[in-house]
Amino acid sequence: MDRGLAKGCGLFILIALLLIFALTVPCSQFKAEGQGIHSASIVMRADTLEIIKGENYNVRLPMASTTKIMTALLICENCQPEEVIVIPKEAVGIEGSSLYLKEGESLTVKELLYGLMMRSGNDCAVALALHLGGSIENFAEMMNTRAKSLCLNNTHYVNPHGLHDKDHYTSCYDLCKLGCIAMKNTLFREIVSTKVTTIGDEQSKRTITNKNKILFEYDGGNGIKTGYTCNAGRCLVASAERKGVQLVSAVLNVPDMFNVCKQYMDYGFNALEKSNGN
Repeated sequence: MDRGLAKGCGLFILIALLLIFALTVPCSQFKAEGQGIHSASIVMRADTLEIIKGENYNVRLPMASTTKIMTALLICENCQPEEVIVIPKEAVGIEGSSLYLKEGESLTVKELLYGLMMRSGNDCAVALALHLGGSIENFAEMMNTRAKSLCLNNTHYVNPHGLHDKDHYTSCYDLCKLGCIAMKNTLFREIVSTKVTTIGDEQSKRTITNKNKILFEYDGGNGIKTGYTCNAGRCLVASAERKGVQLVSAVLNVPDMFNVCKQYMDYGFNALEKSNGN
């Protein structure tokens, strides 16, 4: 074989192998580790905001769809559940997870909140943001203002859904604290603790099952939100209540997010029982 041809074939094979490697390595691991992103985890007591256990919880990291906790909280605080929203063109066809909203269909604020928090609809996030803020930019400013009022000093938002942007980030501590505060809102708590619901009229009825396995698999589980992008990895804010004590756990870029949050909350409940002498 001609040496030049052999060399070219060898280079082609090398490139092909590299492409296969890139496509087969899990997306979050490949991109996150390549960018030096750390994992972070924490569990807190909701009523006192006491940190029970945590690691890397002040590191700024991307947060994916856990962003929607702030989106939902702002809507719960500023809108009435039965307000009707006519879906605008701008909220249709948003990339990522979706409720597949159609331009011109009408849904209530509460129905869109179910789509936002149970199915992680990015289109629901845009529809709600436009309803309250008038534009994505104005709504992001509202998010940042609310974050500042809560002293979430390592958090900055540029959108209501969590699709990746280098200027969109939080810390595990900020995210967990936000979850603790949001769970005190009655409507928010109702939305995130719902396992299955049906929204829409007869022509556009949708049955939604919550993506959050904590509700189905963990004793006392009552929230809150999953998240995933290639850049952020797997993210979760989980919550549970036992014997009147509410715990919230958050993890960022943790592949086994459900089990790690369960372990953190187990640790938290056990530690509180020991401290109470039970």
